[in-house]
Order: sequence, then structure tokens, then C-alpha cells
Amino acid sequence: MAGAEKRNITKSKIVNYIINHEATSKVELSKDLNLSMPTVLSNVNELLANGIAVETGEYESTGGRKAKRISINPAYRYAVGIRITAKHAGFVLVNLSYEIEKYERIRLEFSTEAAYYLQLSEALERFLSDVENRERILGIGISIPGIVNSKERMLIKSHALQLENYSLSFLEQIFSLPVYFENDANAAMMAEDLNNYRNALYLSLNNTLGGAFCIDGKLIPGANQKAGEFGHMILVPGGKKCYCGKQGCADAYCAASVLTDDTKETLEQFMKKVEEQDGQAVKVWKEYLNNLAILISNLRMAYDMDIILGGEVGGYLADHMITLGKKVMEYNGFEHDARYLKVCSYKREASAVGVAKHYLQAFIKTL
Repeated sequence: MAGAEKRNITKSKIVNYIINHEATSKVELSKDLNLSMPTVLSNVNELLANGIAVETGEYESTGGRKAKRISINPAYRYAVGIRITAKHAGFVLVNLSYEIEKYERIRLEFSTEAAYYLQLSEALERFLSDVENRERILGIGISIPGIVNSKERMLIKSHALQLENYSLSFLEQIFSLPVYFENDANAAMMAEDLNNYRNALYLSLNNTLGGAFCIDGKLIPGANQKAGEFGHMILVPGGKKCYCGKQGCADAYCAASVLTDDTKETLEQFMKKVEEQDGQAVKVWKEYLNNLAILISNLRMAYDMDIILGGEVGGYLADHMITLGKKVMEYNGFEHDARYLKVCSYKREASAVGVAKHYLQAFIKTL
């Protein structure tokens, strides 16, 4: 490995460590990353001089000189994430600390017509209208429900958008910044800290159900970019009809739309009814959790790794993990707890955050 490449890797490790810890010290960096103190001092001083890192105070003294608290300067760089669905578009602005600076979701029905692209472009411009230092925005990540070939800018197939072999270059051309495309569930997995979840599965519980998984911290796309299509595994043979045309798919039982389609209310309204112990809502919720528990049990048996519950429903599951865990254990006789169940880091627009992080992480590698 060349010296310059090794230095870049070391600096990237230090930056990522600082990002994933609200604040740290040079001593902690040296100890936890197994780096010599001269290496840490050289890199940190360079990051401070360039404004990428900042000193945010001092730690309590343990007898000698007080250690400086070091944090990332979140405003040093930004990236935009857009989540496209059949009926909506979600926008996020993410800073270098992977924090959501701004968020907005609008109703915008997807279309391949030029008018749709224009509306999307205008909506993004309005979203960014009050953002200062727009030259610090690295690029735009776009998550799409379907099988995406990112390199070829091709949407191979999307049941949700009713498209097949559709070139995404038309969409790319409406923006002045670099654009990156990714499957929505893969993007949501990318929003998580893959240094923390080295081997994990992400279950994306949105209006369509998707998934993704990583091994040794690397996202596994599969030979044909179809890995993680858990929504179209058969959960109930001969059961409810799925939008894909098959019967009994997990999507027909565990997607967020299962909770809201009959009443035409929002998920927030439905969950409020559950909280208020509305009889019909509680009945639907219990049935939903039971079906979700079956799916989780099957996935745990197949993959034997942590399962992150994300998407719109995942954002509400923190208060229901004990109930869900008990149901999962009823279907899994090989384990005595469900500690492998995790709640997602981002409660809203995780897919948009994930594609935005693509640019921020690429930037960090170039430091």
C-alpha cells in the first residue's frame, strides 16, 4: 500500500471515529484506533487547521493538562437525499456529522413525463432556498423503490412505479449537482452505521416492504441486484394478493400500507389510535405484529444476524419491542431472547439519508 493511500485511510478512520462519537480526545483516538500519538497529533492538527474538525471545550482534568474535546465541523460539507415513491417525494439535507439539517415531504405523484421532473426540480430548489453556503453541497442521492443498477443509471424493474428497464439519466439531467441512484431499502441500510452493524439485515417497513443486508460492513447487492427482496417472499401460501401479482407475499401482510389502506388515514393517525386503545386499530396492530414476527423469525433462521427494523413502521416500534420480541420467540424455538432486534437510527426518510451519506462518505475517503 502506497504511503499516500495509507495516510488517507488513517485520516478517514479518524474522521469516521469523530463523527460516530459526539466528541473525543486525542488520547481516545490513539487508544481506540490503535494509532501512535504522533500519527494522531499530525492528522488531528491538519483536520483542525482545515476546519474539518473543531475544538469544543475541555474534559475534566485527571491530574494533568485538560484534554481538548474534538468534534467534526458539521457545516463543512452537506449532501442532499431525495426519496421517490409512487405518491410522494421526501427531501433531506444531511451535514458532515450525518445529522438531518432539514426535512420535507411533499405529495408528488410519480410520472415519466417532463412535467414531473420539472416539479421535482422546483421542489428541491424551494427546499434549498434558505440554505447558506450551497457550494458545500457535494451531490444529490436519490432512492427509488425497485431494482436499481447504479452504475448504468438504470431502473431494472419497479412494481411500485410500474417501470421496467427505464433509464434514470433523464432524471439525472434536471439537476446541476452530481447524482447517485440506489434502491430504497439498500439506501436505508446505508443510513445505519455499518461499523457498528458489521453483519446485519435491514427490514424496510414502508408502504412497500423491502430489505437489505450487509456482511463484514459491506452491502450485498446479489448477482442481479435483487438481494433483500424480502417483501416478495411467500409468507402465507395462497393468501392475500400482492401488488406484484402473486398471492401471500410478505408485503401484503407487513408493509405499512396494511395498517392504513382500509381507513385511508396516515400511519401517524393509525398509531395514535393504537396508543388511545381504539378497539379496531389495536386488533389490526396485533395481527400486523404477529405476521411481522413470523417474517422476522424466518429471516433470523436464514441469516442469523441482527435485524434492524426500519421504514415508516420502524420509527414507531421502539415502544412495542417487548411485545414483538415475545411474538418472535413463539415462532423461534432456538433462541431464548430477541436481543438481535434493533430499531433503526433514522425514524424518517432513512432512504434519503442513506443516499446522501454516499457522497459524504466518498468525500471523507478523499481527505
